[in-house]
Amino acid sequence: MGEAFAWGLIGQSTLLIGGLISLWRPLSRRTLGLVMAFGSGVLLSAISFELIEKAIETNDGLRGTTLGFFAGSIVFSVCNRLLTRRSKEQPEDLATSTAGLTIVLGALLDGIPESAVLGLTLLDDGRISAAMLVAVFISNLPEGVAATAGLRDSGWSTGRVVLLWSGVILVSALSAAVGYVALDGASSYTLAFVLAFAAGAILSMLATSMMPEAFGHAGQIVGTITVFGFAVAMTVNWLQG
Repeated sequence: MGEAFAWGLIGQSTLLIGGLISLWRPLSRRTLGLVMAFGSGVLLSAISFELIEKAIETNDGLRGTTLGFFAGSIVFSVCNRLLTRRSKEQPEDLATSTAGLTIVLGALLDGIPESAVLGLTLLDDGRISAAMLVAVFISNLPEGVAATAGLRDSGWSTGRVVLLWSGVILVSALSAAVGYVALDGASSYTLAFVLAFAAGAILSMLATSMMPEAFGHAGQIVGTITVFGFAVAMTVNWLQG
């Protein structure tokens, strides 16, 4: 269980690293858009190959996968609506903060089941899935950069941002440890649901936050950068076998 916790901590640590990069050297709008586009491509690849594909391969068919996929999307959408409602008829800095918190919410709703899956991979043959770990590690960096940029622009202090990301990382690491224990011997339906829940949450976050903001910041070039991010993560998955 301790090893699962450690791997969960390592995998999610780039959220804080990305946040610190954004605080230390704020990025231009165009650069931020390119980073978000690359991260979107990586996350789309993770959804396709590390989450949905594996959910379908659990021998549960589409029952748990379908339910988990829509459950993740609905939970994210409801929570995001509660956040965005705060920004209506409010100063611009609060709206900017809400945009950042939307990405944080996506990272949390994705990170918890994603980390649980990391812990689960240790149960298969005693070693972590390199492809899954790299996908998590790479995709979290631009999420941390993008969300922190929004929080910083709205006036969040460095200490507050660091505390927020530290909390998300800790919760995700604990989820890896819980996944190692709780998912041992779990039914194929449960495994499919957990994998697909993460996919649904993060796909909704991409559609409502990261991808629109990337286009708004950097324009047409984000299409190519998104494909590049997808290709990088796809190659990592292929090398893992």
